[in-house]
Amino acid sequence: MIKNFNELLSEVKRNKTMRLAVAAAQDKDVLEAVNSAMDMKLIEPILVGDEVVIKNIMSDMNISADDFKIINEPDLIQSAKTAVSLVREGKADFLMKGLLQTADIMRAVLDKENGLRTDSLISHVMVYQTASYPKLIYLTDGGINIAPDLEQKVKILENAILVCKAMGLDRIYTAVLAGAETVNPKIPATVDANALTNMKDKWDAMNTVVEGPVALDLAISKQACEHKAYKGEGGGKADILLVPYYEVGNALGKSLTYFADSKSAGVIMGAKTPIVLTSRADTSETKLLSIALGSIIAKNI
Repeated sequence: MIKNFNELLSEVKRNKTMRLAVAAAQDKDVLEAVNSAMDMKLIEPILVGDEVVIKNIMSDMNISADDFKIINEPDLIQSAKTAVSLVREGKADFLMKGLLQTADIMRAVLDKENGLRTDSLISHVMVYQTASYPKLIYLTDGGINIAPDLEQKVKILENAILVCKAMGLDRIYTAVLAGAETVNPKIPATVDANALTNMKDKWDAMNTVVEGPVALDLAISKQACEHKAYKGEGGGKADILLVPYYEVGNALGKSLTYFADSKSAGVIMGAKTPIVLTSRADTSETKLLSIALGSIIAKNI
């Protein structure tokens, strides 16, 4: 079980070097992260984008462009299509978004004829390391699905479980978040959480404990569980935090980053391969950790 990002990097270094296709690679932080990952022998990168701009950025960073395979494609939309085709054709193992909009790369990924679609739902999983918690937290979905229904939440959780298993977790604890532990028909989040919890046979088959509705404090604090006499098996030790709506996941994730100074990594699941997708505001360190996360998932799923 990988408990922190140092362990993740160490594990990925021991694995087979994976091939990463980067769409619209002409971004300083992306190139810095890719270069670091290559130096650590985590990946073999294929950079798709504006070759002139890529080489100029590399020159400013004192990085030798000769060490990289670059496919010249200045058009952003076409760079996404080209990067996706590299994965689809088996020439790359996973995909990363560079300097283009999320919608543009996802359009290429979801193309019915030339994309990377599966029967699963596309969803976003962020992984956070914070000083106040003894293990990594897997937060989903604060990036793709705005107001998922019950069926979609099932698939979102399945995707997050795949990430946890790729990271070496055996017994996985999931908290289906809501404002309280009481099921209230007027609060759809609590109704869905209760329905998810009642799918016990499904989650048992994945060695996953699902509890909800549960508030955040009971999901991550054993002290809070003691004070409130909460007896759930996963109380105070959640691995996965399944949020009811996009806004909850987005706000909680940014709170972990900006208030708690947490390190993070993010991927999109549900396609044929993981997609490294981070915010344009994310640091090169976050992008490096996301590459490492995508690499270990690509190897293990």
